[in-house]
Amino acid sequence: MPTPQTPPSRAETAAKIASNPSAYKVCEGCDSIVGAGAALCPNCHSFRFDAAAEQVIRQARILGAREQTSVTAEDLG
Repeated sequence: MPTPQTPPSRAETAAKIASNPSAYKVCEGCDSIVGAGAALCPNCHSFRFDAAAEQVIRQARILGAREQTSVTAEDLG
């Protein structure tokens, strides 16, 4: 019987983002990290982003080092 895969930890996800910051950007409305192709933030619907690699890496490290505090779509499932 297949076992469900464990989701990656926040630190693992942060490391993946930090290793390829050009694929992401930081929402200036709520500080979430979204894919580079996003037009609107899925969390706060802002349309302002910071795509600077340094900012993406900095925010990934911040978010990866703490517990999740925001509600996601999966939480509302």
